[in-house]
Amino acid sequence: MSTHHWWQQPAANIHDDIREQASLYQSQLTKPPGALGKLESLALELAAMQGRIHPEINHAHCIVFAADHGVTAQGVSAFPQAVTVEMLKNFVCGGAAISVLSNQNQFELSVVNCGTATYCGELEGVIHQSIAAGTADFSRDAAMTPQQAEQALQVGFDQLQRVQQAGCDLFFAGDMGIGNTSAASATAAVLMKCDVATLTGPGTGVYGKALDHKTEVLVNSVQRAQGNIQIPLDALIQLGGFEIGAIAGAYIRAAQLGIPVLVDGFITTSAALLAVHLNPSVRDWLLFSHGSAEPGHQQLLASLQATPLLDLSMRLGEGSGAAVALPLLRQALALHNQMATFAQAGVSESGLEEH
Repeated sequence: MSTHHWWQQPAANIHDDIREQASLYQSQLTKPPGALGKLESLALELAAMQGRIHPEINHAHCIVFAADHGVTAQGVSAFPQAVTVEMLKNFVCGGAAISVLSNQNQFELSVVNCGTATYCGELEGVIHQSIAAGTADFSRDAAMTPQQAEQALQVGFDQLQRVQQAGCDLFFAGDMGIGNTSAASATAAVLMKCDVATLTGPGTGVYGKALDHKTEVLVNSVQRAQGNIQIPLDALIQLGGFEIGAIAGAYIRAAQLGIPVLVDGFITTSAALLAVHLNPSVRDWLLFSHGSAEPGHQQLLASLQATPLLDLSMRLGEGSGAAVALPLLRQALALHNQMATFAQAGVSESGLEEH
């Protein structure tokens, strides 16, 4: 019996041979080589992931994972904890940014409760997978037990099994949870072995003295946790959130199932960092949608050697940045798949290069 956990199983293989063939095909399209810039490399990335020269996105699926954070007791957020459940209602009623974008950009939207502090089990349209009523206050104790950390990863696994059966061909996660920039900053800091103060930003709108206080809480929390962190999973146990664990589990499972992943902003990038630390083979399956306005995001992206597609000064979460980038991916594929080749158009290649 292997001592390997499911999340350590390797990701599906990237098809480098198909990337070569797709690149060859792209070189025959009626345009100067490289003229479509990143749109060309995006199409090639997706070809290599999907294992076909003409990749398609027909069933994009966003799952928003929500949970509460005990560390909000320390006054690190501008909003009260009750807002998490209020926003869940907003997601399912269609009033949230991600709900609007789901209609506008035609992708499936699911909402999963991983553990809100306020009971909301009767809320319809939400998938209830509650682990506990929020994490413990990680400034004082571990955020969760090892069992809860495994449960959180498992929530992500289960959701990916579900959407794969429904034909999902591009996955992105959203997050909701008052206090989750604190959890994301602390978790990322210990994984990257950097000073958490450099990763701490305003989150929902914490500035001035309030931001100094948040930073102090996080510095002390990381100091408290440091001695208990030996392996990447310990970062989640000590300083993470249920939704961060669930998103990491979802990314790992997507990679294992061969489903391309589009990463959203700061919280989801922190979850991606955790996923890649738990299982380095996951990295090849991640595309990065945008550079968040949350100050620490650039460091997380650098640590993952990631170049985001957009920079729109967004910092909302919910999967909103990934949702906005989705049409870019679709346009990249439309150009790759639908443009004429030189032969089809009867254009001479030498003539085009003189433009």
